[in-house]
Amino acid sequence: MTHLSAPPLEVMTVMQRLGENVRLARVRRRMGQEELAQSCGVTRKTLATLEKGTPGASLATTLTVLWKLGLLDTAAALAAPEADEHGKILEAAQRPHRVRHPVDNGNDF
Repeated sequence: MTHLSAPPLEVMTVMQRLGENVRLARVRRRMGQEELAQSCGVTRKTLATLEKGTPGASLATTLTVLWKLGLLDTAAALAAPEADEHGKILEAAQRPHRVRHPVDNGNDF
């Protein structure tokens, strides 16, 4: 498995926004980094990495932090099938274009 040297700019932007959001949620709850990190079973350095939006924090760590902050439901909406407009278009394009009608065998019930 190969690793990218750096994620695409769009990914970095979202990671930084997520980190800022996590930090704001923590501050609003009047929690210190050390307190939140310990309650999530990670180091303060790991939490700081997440809050800075730098690559390295695992998905499990990110979701655990969101859970501890009461924000896990917001993550559950990620990649929701009902929001996948491109996927819906591709799926619809694969459906048959015509519908076959059943053969009339003379039974008019």
